[in-house]
Amino acid sequence: QVQLVESGGGLVQPGGSLRLSCAASIAMTFSVNAMGWYRQAPGKQRELVATITSSGSTNYADSVKGRFTISRDNAGNTVGLQMNSLKPEDTAVYFCNADVFSTSLGTKRYWGQGTQVTVSS
Repeated sequence: QVQLVESGGGLVQPGGSLRLSCAASIAMTFSVNAMGWYRQAPGKQRELVATITSSGSTNYADSVKGRFTISRDNAGNTVGLQMNSLKPEDTAVYFCNADVFSTSLGTKRYWGQGTQVTVSS
């Protein structure tokens, strides 16, 4: 009933840019509330990168403020993450998520499969 599909990861040099995208496929009776991006580096816990509400309010981790920009298209249930001035410490698997509401299930959080971002020279 809910699928999140990410795209846009890859290898980039320090100082470079990448854009991640995530599309949520949902049943017609469902609605998407907040969406966001998390990341997990090897040997570390998954951490928040950025979130955006359905009204467009955003929240960023301190480590990415001023470099990353989250955006969304409510009509298409998509969320993007523009990543600029990338650093080696941004290397991680990036996961998108969506808080999806339905009258039958209430609000549940769903996750994408993850996309690898590697920042290296």
